[in-house]
Amino acid sequence: MNNTIVRNMSSFLVAVIAAYLLGAIFISQGNIASVIALNFDVSLAQRFEAALHDVTNMTGIYLPVIAASYLLAMPVATFIIKYLPQHRMILYIAAGAAGLITIHIIMKLLFGISGIAATRSVIGMLAQAVAGGVGGHLFHLISIKPADSE
Repeated sequence: MNNTIVRNMSSFLVAVIAAYLLGAIFISQGNIASVIALNFDVSLAQRFEAALHDVTNMTGIYLPVIAASYLLAMPVATFIIKYLPQHRMILYIAAGAAGLITIHIIMKLLFGISGIAATRSVIGMLAQAVAGGVGGHLFHLISIKPADSE
């Protein structure tokens, strides 16, 4: 029982952190793409600096929002997996992707604008879905019960 709790908590934390890191980096690069579209030059060093800035400065808002989305998405996926265990991996990936897309849609509906500029485009939303899907895949991998513990 304790190993299951530790494994699930570890899976959740790693998944949320991975989705946050990728999501924040994708947001910063999406914003930079908008700057480049205005004919400004952006160096590789400035790209890294912007990504580091976003990763370190979005933790107070974006990280908890991702955690909340995963607190809803992963248990729903786990429930469905009880009936479709052969689709475990794809369901966790889909749950992570859906969780991140959903938070942006909800923010748009609540506030009337996209709080994160990079998610105003289809590519930006898809990038967030990829970040969520990577987190979901990591949740799947880390939360698997070892074969010898059954």
